[in-house]
Amino acid sequence: MELLTGLGLRLKQWTARIPLLAHRQKHKRKNQFRRNRFAASDELLPFELVKYFAVTSLALIFCASLLLSWILANNAKHVLLKRSEAYSQLFAENLNRQVFLQFVLPTVVRYGRIALSDERQFRRLDSIVRNITRGMHIDSVTIYDSKENIISYSTITELVGRRNMGGLEYEKARRGEDNAVLISSGSLFNLLPGAPPVYGTLKTYVPFRQEDRTGERSGEIMGVIEVVQDLSADLRAIIELQARIILLSLLIMGVLFAILGVIVVRANRIMAERARERLRLEEKLGEAQRLATLGKMVAAVSHEIKNPLGIVRSTAEILGKRIAKVAPGSEHLAGIIVEETTRLDTIVREFLDFARPRDLVMEPESLNTLAERIARFFSHELEQKNINLHLELAPHLPRCKMDGEQMYQVLMNMVFNAIQAMPEGGDLTLTTAYDPDGDLLSIAVSDTGEGMDREKIDQVFSPFFTDKHKGTGLGLAIAKNIVEKHGGRIEVYSVPGRGSRFTIVLPLRIELD
Repeated sequence: MELLTGLGLRLKQWTARIPLLAHRQKHKRKNQFRRNRFAASDELLPFELVKYFAVTSLALIFCASLLLSWILANNAKHVLLKRSEAYSQLFAENLNRQVFLQFVLPTVVRYGRIALSDERQFRRLDSIVRNITRGMHIDSVTIYDSKENIISYSTITELVGRRNMGGLEYEKARRGEDNAVLISSGSLFNLLPGAPPVYGTLKTYVPFRQEDRTGERSGEIMGVIEVVQDLSADLRAIIELQARIILLSLLIMGVLFAILGVIVVRANRIMAERARERLRLEEKLGEAQRLATLGKMVAAVSHEIKNPLGIVRSTAEILGKRIAKVAPGSEHLAGIIVEETTRLDTIVREFLDFARPRDLVMEPESLNTLAERIARFFSHELEQKNINLHLELAPHLPRCKMDGEQMYQVLMNMVFNAIQAMPEGGDLTLTTAYDPDGDLLSIAVSDTGEGMDREKIDQVFSPFFTDKHKGTGLGLAIAKNIVEKHGGRIEVYSVPGRGSRFTIVLPLRIELD
């Protein structure tokens, strides 16, 4: 009895330490997973910077496009002004020559002096000026008196006789200096519907001088010629060019942004998927290392307990026979020892199965045969617990190579769990199926029991996890190992209060007739 008591205490201590160690290992694995996740985030950080770099580059391209369009517009405006000013000066010089030769000299010879107040002289000058300006893209020509700021002649008749119309430019020309001034208003906003039109006027002021016989301008300044050109259309064309440059830049940037966006998004997804895959592999590696550590410890403990446990059981059986002869009625005490040692032996066997998985013995087997065998084994217990068994077996289900005994152990564990999940009775269904597209076989164990929430589903295959008062929590962990050794998987679907469904999916290795 002391041996049994000591053995029970030691087993109890070891079984208490194993879940604690598993919990510590799981906590350690979670911390490692967090560190790996943060490390993966740090590795993704440089690629995140690529996205910021792409956006910043596009912004810089846009700013550079604006600057380029502004430089081109100003340069075009400057070139236009210089060319228009040179054109106006050339026109004014030609006008000076023609007026002097065709009007001044003949008028002085005929009338003795120039008096534009005389209608005949004014009409002759107006006729000469208009003939010269015809087709020359000149808006107006105005001649100021040289002695006072008064308009002596203008193609705009309403201006004739007005005083103080010439400004600083008139004074410069009166002193013999050619000059010009551009009066303009307009920007990109003037291209918008409803905005005021672009306005641009170039006024060129040239001294009106006498000419000698060779055509050289010399002598006294007789007045100031003002030539006015309308540059509104040209300025609008320059602003439209600026707008086209900006729009083209925006279009190019949009295309570049779309291309970069697609590249960045796809690359980010690929890198994130690779990071997640690496984390999954590291998690599986940590799980394998943890299970290996636990397996070594469990194997050592189980080996230490198994032999003494067998001695206790055989001794209890002998004592039971002797007690029945010496003290009839007390032999049930020995029976209790045998029963408890049998339970402990079952626990030890589960530990050993978990720590040292058996090699697979692959033979042709049918899932339908395993389902029928399970139904026969549990028929009496199902009847006692008021559970209705339904077999939904696929006809002509192909056989495949598997370890029939180990797969039977998997199904037995799942059916046993389903029975425990229906203490008040219910429906238990075994379903087999064949997927020819994926070349997969499956068998599902469904119940109408208590069901599980998401947290339990995530931990149901973890070693030593159990929500029962009895059991080691190794049954489903061992089942998962067996199924994965067959190259398959276990799928779980459960709704609290409505039941659970465990589906074993196996690849069809060899199809037999």
